[in-house]
Amino acid sequence: MDKIIECVPNFSEGRDLAKIKEITDAIETVEGVKLLDVDPGKATNRTVVTFVGHPNDVAEAAFRGIKKASEIIDMSVHKGEHPRFGATDVCPLVPVANVSMEEAVEYARKLAERVGKELDIPVYCYEFAAFNDKRKSLASCRTGEYEALKDRISSEKWKPDFGPGEWSAKVAKSGATAIGARNFLVAYNVNLNTTSTRRANSIAFDVREAGRVKREGNKLTGKIIKDENGEPVRIPGTLKKTRAIGWYIEEYGIAQISINLTDITVTPIHVAFDEISEKARERGIRVTGSELVGLVPLQAMLDAGKYFLRKQQRSTGISDDEIIKIAIKSLGLDELKPFDPKKKIIEYMIADDSAEKLVDKTLADFMYNTASESPAPGGGSISAYVGALGAALGTMVANLSAHKRGWDHRWEEFSNWAEKGKEYHDALLKCVDEDTAVFNKIMAAFGMPKSSEKEKAERQKAIQQATKNAIEVPLKVMQLAHDSMEAMQAMAETGNPNSVSDAGVGALCARTAVEGALLNVKINAAGYEDKTWLTRTMKKADELLENARKMEKEILRTVEEKITE
Repeated sequence: MDKIIECVPNFSEGRDLAKIKEITDAIETVEGVKLLDVDPGKATNRTVVTFVGHPNDVAEAAFRGIKKASEIIDMSVHKGEHPRFGATDVCPLVPVANVSMEEAVEYARKLAERVGKELDIPVYCYEFAAFNDKRKSLASCRTGEYEALKDRISSEKWKPDFGPGEWSAKVAKSGATAIGARNFLVAYNVNLNTTSTRRANSIAFDVREAGRVKREGNKLTGKIIKDENGEPVRIPGTLKKTRAIGWYIEEYGIAQISINLTDITVTPIHVAFDEISEKARERGIRVTGSELVGLVPLQAMLDAGKYFLRKQQRSTGISDDEIIKIAIKSLGLDELKPFDPKKKIIEYMIADDSAEKLVDKTLADFMYNTASESPAPGGGSISAYVGALGAALGTMVANLSAHKRGWDHRWEEFSNWAEKGKEYHDALLKCVDEDTAVFNKIMAAFGMPKSSEKEKAERQKAIQQATKNAIEVPLKVMQLAHDSMEAMQAMAETGNPNSVSDAGVGALCARTAVEGALLNVKINAAGYEDKTWLTRTMKKADELLENARKMEKEILRTVEEKITE
């Protein structure tokens, strides 16, 4: 899966739709970025924009949006109900897939530095990107709002992290910007079999991090207990990083717990659902389902599905589609209206469906496409696919073993093997199209102009880079297919004996994938000039082949012994 990051900038314009469109148009000039939502508010005079993509693309799009906002929004005349201190008031980066918070912080700080240097806008880094604890809170950075900015930026305590520390006509127009990195926030509602807002609120107070105010005697009407500073003493709720209230939804005729999960790495969706279910049960109320407001990362849905599968003592090494189905049904996400993963999961929303993929073809179409006069797909793609099939067979044996009658006590052992097998066959399946893509890049490089010496040099550089990629992809296939054999070996030795032959066929496929991919490595290596790198690469490839052949023999020997017992 590619690296994906989300950006949710808030622009101080919610009434002039033409200006808002200028900003979003600037964002969309960056190829690879997908605009997911534009939410203008008249009363707040503020628009929340959501877009996603690769971190580099998102950072570039954010810069262009901030630049355009500074050109067309004049903060000296801005009025709105929401706190604000700049044309781009706040710009958080949110890691979604294959991006750590540390990486998100790095991207945020680089963006902040660029905005400060190139646009002369004062920038404060907040949340995880803050350089000190006092600036982690957005509210602290924005204290006094735009009206206090003139004095604050020139003070030693609140000098901006980047950009000018003195008032100017330009700063008066643009204001300041807070750029940070934060975790993904999920808006999530849990449905109850009651119409009572008061009872829904009681459950909300049980779970939300802020909890409820402590009172003497009666929890609802008793005198509020205060600490030595005169502040109310609170009884904390059971869920960290959670804000929640109860309300009645007339459209559906039910009460709900409305929740903001501000850090799903601390309190995931499924944990919130189960905790609310338990607190509701204690009050004689039943949770009937839930709904997700807006989009959710794929991993959050997979984590939920696996959580409920584990509670059932079932294998989690199944397809993502099946895991997501379990999550939808377990959370009751389709109770009030249909839940379409393609429209609710970020990664699915931004997937490029326009590009035709080999892995999306039928088996027959794939075969006939391979048999055509086109040189791609060829042996590299076939090797990757054979390897994926081999890993899939190992996964199948693990799943069958996890469900074997009398082996219930071993379900987790086989579930872990099934998950490993799934990782291998998913990665190998991606290599099917990767191999064809690198071939196309080689052909494109050879087709570059070569009239001048400069063009010849650029063409040769492109050919060498494409050739290196064409070696690396089949080498990756070799590594994945080789490593996947550990699952086949384990299943041949300890898995369901009725499926031991399937583990053997899986090993045959894996070894074939290793040998087939090696041929691709060798044929592409002939045109690569870096002989030092090539020597190391070929040594590694030879070792993978030797080990794969040994493992295949061991697995087949075990299979034969069990078949003839």
